[in-house]
Amino acid sequence: MSAAGQRTIALALTGASGMSYGMRLLECLLGAGARVWLIYSQVAQIVARQEMDLKLPVQPREAQRHFSSLYGAQRGQLEVFGREDWFAPPASGSNPADAMAICPCSMGTLASIASGLAGSLIERAADVMLKESRKLVLVPRETPLSAIHLENMLRLQRAGAVILPANPGFYHRPQSVEEIVDFVVARVLDQLGVENDLMQRWGEAPPESD
Repeated sequence: MSAAGQRTIALALTGASGMSYGMRLLECLLGAGARVWLIYSQVAQIVARQEMDLKLPVQPREAQRHFSSLYGAQRGQLEVFGREDWFAPPASGSNPADAMAICPCSMGTLASIASGLAGSLIERAADVMLKESRKLVLVPRETPLSAIHLENMLRLQRAGAVILPANPGFYHRPQSVEEIVDFVVARVLDQLGVENDLMQRWGEAPPESD
């Protein structure tokens, strides 16, 4: 964590369905003043276009400019790294993020991390978080789950990762898709140690309307 107390969060987007969760998480992290290191896979680009008509730029600098402008990031608050940028800070335990989320997390990415593979910057960054005992939050969105999926999740949980499936609750009576997305994003933010008020907490009275 920087001297000013600004948390650094690594955020990876992979090729699972649920890109809305990842983009909303990016927006909320930047809005909360966190420093964000963003990485996304090639399949994430395909999913973003399919689900959101969103083009994730191929070039990191272009993506950095685009999302900084879109979400009002401060200068230097957002850094975007290429999938094979082995000189990026997340690749080394000498300069790890305070926490990392992979949202959404594909079963392929989850399996690679569980096996200790590091064929991409996303996998290497996750491996760094585990070995440095930093918070790693994985947000899979797959159903049904095979025995292989479940065994990989258990292996990662035992290694210190948080498995946070994109399973929204409904006790807060969501009225829109956005509120359903926010339920999951709020839980991820809680795990990352980032304050938020995206949803009504259990036991809290709903806000009074004017």
